[in-house]
Amino acid sequence: MKPFAGRWRALWAGAFTVVALAACSTGTGTDPAQEEAAGPVPGQQAAAPASAAGPSTGVVPPSGAVPSAGSSAPGAAAPSAPPAAATTAGGCARTVSATPSAKVTQVSLPAKVAGYGQEGDTENLPMAIAARPDGGSWLAWLGTNGKVYLGRLGCDDKLVGTPTSFTGIDLQDVQADAEGGVVLLTRKGNCGGGALCGGTSSPCNTMHMIRFDLNGKPVWERQVTNLTGSRTGYDDGARFIWWYQHHGRLATNGSDWAAYFGVAITVQNGNCVDVHEGDRLQVVDASGKLLTGHRDAFEVGCSHAWTSRVVWDPRTKRFVAVCATDNSCRIAQPNPYRTVAAGTCDGTLFGGDLVLARSSGYWTAWSQGGKIRLERFTTGKSTSTIDTGIASAHPHLVSYGTGRMLLSWQSGSGIAAQLYDSGTGKAVGGRLSIAVKDHSYQAFKAYADGSAAYPAAGATTSSIKVARVS
Repeated sequence: MKPFAGRWRALWAGAFTVVALAACSTGTGTDPAQEEAAGPVPGQQAAAPASAAGPSTGVVPPSGAVPSAGSSAPGAAAPSAPPAAATTAGGCARTVSATPSAKVTQVSLPAKVAGYGQEGDTENLPMAIAARPDGGSWLAWLGTNGKVYLGRLGCDDKLVGTPTSFTGIDLQDVQADAEGGVVLLTRKGNCGGGALCGGTSSPCNTMHMIRFDLNGKPVWERQVTNLTGSRTGYDDGARFIWWYQHHGRLATNGSDWAAYFGVAITVQNGNCVDVHEGDRLQVVDASGKLLTGHRDAFEVGCSHAWTSRVVWDPRTKRFVAVCATDNSCRIAQPNPYRTVAAGTCDGTLFGGDLVLARSSGYWTAWSQGGKIRLERFTTGKSTSTIDTGIASAHPHLVSYGTGRMLLSWQSGSGIAAQLYDSGTGKAVGGRLSIAVKDHSYQAFKAYADGSAAYPAAGATTSSIKVARVS
């Protein structure tokens, strides 16, 4: 193992004191030591740690209406098919036109929302949105009181009914299905009495999937880290969540749920332990049972890892993941490592979202040196690279209608967006301005009607803006 703390400080300057970190080799298989049984969500209150983090792609809309394009901007490709008529799908009678536009809706909330902070990869994620099959949404947000809130939005993107809440110190993601959905969140854990070989103590928290029904009420929960009453964070073999690189994302195949997230890895080193960092993908079935033998799950994939992204591919019946990693400084597929795009360790490497390409394969957005690129790949090395000419540090990518994808990025005080053909990677139409504040780790989600929605900071601490592109 290579010493890691100094190298990571060079890559992510001025973050924190690293706890005796060293690079982990790629793990294989899943971790069988998952001892928390599925069951009702406990009601214990958790206190917030000094710092934490987290923001998903994974909902892919079925075939439906696609805005083919408006008039092309200079250098943009013409659409591959004639402009389609306006169509609707998903139960909301929402029109998806040939020329996309953005509508911003302010949602007033009964509880305050955590602020954006510095938007770092170690900080809390304030909010996330999920596309319901009926065209509505689930809106999740991190409160300021040790709770994660969940509210239902109607077709007009406004709150319906009374939100529910779950004990949680950090929100990671939320995804939906026809029976409700799953929220991924972090809870307070226990480091125990083990001795560190160096560095200072960190929070030793746990990651949980919470299954909820159509009323937002909890059905079951499953811990996807592995702390128990007899295994604490500073015990050999522990997998836990700390301040460092631990954002997570969800994906579902309609019955099983995959959680992919950054994780702390405890390794015995003589009379003390070292703590390393990598990522972890765990799959849970519809009843909350951890599928320890699932072919797409792994104990450790990329190391050191950040911006963990996962999507379900119904064509191959696989959960597909990519990470950004300082192992050879690249965008990679984990377990085993396969390079998608080569980068450099200059502190600017960032992995955006992951979506299905038309027909086969995948597109991922990433940036290096503040320049956004799109890569198409199937397994390993990219087969098509698109230099977008866009200067920004944190791209977002989402499926949009049939045969399109929407790339977005921070532009001034708002967001700019551009449609691309998900087969050729060519730009379609002109750029779109969206009047909401960007967040580096929040995500657009795709809807069955072809639209996409993004949650953003509201005008007050008790509101969220939902930007819908359709």
